[in-house]
Amino acid sequence: MAGSRAAVRYAKAVLSLAQDQNAAEAVNRDMKLISETISQSDELRQVLQSPVVRSSDKKSVLSSVFSKVSANTENLIDTLISNKRLALLNEVASSYVQLFDQLRGSQIAKVTTAVPLTADLKTKVLAKVKELTGKDAEIENIIDESILGGFILRVGDTQYNASIANKLDKLKREFTLN
Repeated sequence: MAGSRAAVRYAKAVLSLAQDQNAAEAVNRDMKLISETISQSDELRQVLQSPVVRSSDKKSVLSSVFSKVSANTENLIDTLISNKRLALLNEVASSYVQLFDQLRGSQIAKVTTAVPLTADLKTKVLAKVKELTGKDAEIENIIDESILGGFILRVGDTQYNASIANKLDKLKREFTLN
């Protein structure tokens, strides 16, 4: 809990600084890259979390992996290293992206489907999200064959489950109650 509060504080500070320097969009791209890379790499995550690996080694690993990031992002990494908070880098990156999206009035709509969404369906989902929330959204399509068909739409704290698996489960509960 304390880690996530600290991550949000770092993210707010970086966002404020980036806005002052008109670099918020570039830092957002960096933060998305960092978040995706750390999430996909167990080795990188272990290096960042390890108290045994020296800070200088962590810095050189991050410099080689993220060689083309902006100066603001490099400064964030240096600050996290000097404050011995580098393990928070992934959380800071995720928090930054969320704060940046809130600032822009955008959000992420997670759509879970059994098969990948077509371009036409993405357009329809975006229109529905805009109608329901009044905000623009980016679609993140999650493939989960266990839902059989239909979709599960999650925007912020709201979830709409229109999956076949959910409908079958409801039907099963109705039969067992009667």
